Amino acid sequence: MSFAQTVLALLADGEFHSGPALGQATGRTRTAVWKAIQVLQKTGLEIYCVRGRGYRLAQPVELLNRERILATLDAGTQQAVQQLDVYHEIDSTNARLLEVARQGRGSGHICIAECQRVGRGRRGRQWVSPPGGNLYLSLLWRFHAGATALGGLSLAMAVAVMRALREIGLNSAQLKWPNDILVDGQKLAGILLELAGEATGPCAVVVGVGLNIRTPAAEMLAVEQPWTDLESALGKTVLRNELAASLLNHLLCAIADFERQGLAPFMAEWAQRDILADNEITLDLPTGPLQGVARGVDENGALLLARNGELQRHHSGEVSVRLSAKMDRSVVRGDEQ
Repeated sequence: MSFAQTVLALLADGEFHSGPALGQATGRTRTAVWKAIQVLQKTGLEIYCVRGRGYRLAQPVELLNRERILATLDAGTQQAVQQLDVYHEIDSTNARLLEVARQGRGSGHICIAECQRVGRGRRGRQWVSPPGGNLYLSLLWRFHAGATALGGLSLAMAVAVMRALREIGLNSAQLKWPNDILVDGQKLAGILLELAGEATGPCAVVVGVGLNIRTPAAEMLAVEQPWTDLESALGKTVLRNELAASLLNHLLCAIADFERQGLAPFMAEWAQRDILADNEITLDLPTGPLQGVARGVDENGALLLARNGELQRHHSGEVSVRLSAKMDRSVVRGDEQ
């Protein structure tokens, strides 16, 4: 643990701590404490500095804790998790596990981070990853089937994340093919799958989940699409360690089901929350935009697009989707009956 991380742990309660008190608690000078505060501020944390009172986080922070997460896992998940690494800061949780996969490590390696320096989204986009409030989680799993048999895996993982969100009381979220989770038409979470291996032989898959929990607006200025966070949607504080454990419970259970039965066990839940179904959409293809009406997904996870009397299939690697401006607002908001 770096000195800055030690100072953050002392500030996590959201109370004022004076420079001398922090110095005494850490055995360092006030100058060293001040430099650590500057390091934390540069990562995006909002820290108040008040003469005569000291330093205080704008809001209390529940720091991620490896032992607490492990203790909260279901018994079956504890057996499936072979290693859990929790980092304060990392380039990318997905990149770390791709490196682990190249080293030949087996299934069940988990990587979670407080913040990412170069978090990634689909199609090479950056996933903005400020510290202390959100969840950046990646999972390594090895499949005997080749990459061609895993076309619906991203949809199954999205359904698994939805199950974890329902468990903490979020019932209004919807799914946007192939792996985004929205609330009121705003992005709450995204899933990135990256594969290492052969198209027809054994392969390793890294499942990355980025979930906005408590997101400072100033840190999200670079995001080019509407976004929201979980605490805003729920109107209450979310315990990140408990949520991380719940996500792992559902993700690992879903992977086991997918290995046995493919996408079939997830189709009904996907259809129930599919924000695109029966609405006009635009696909951004390498050859240009393509408009049509979404008709759900097939058993391999391909998007079904009705166009000119034909039903076309499109796969996630080649396309991104935009909702039509004509789309009914009740669908975009995900209003419940």
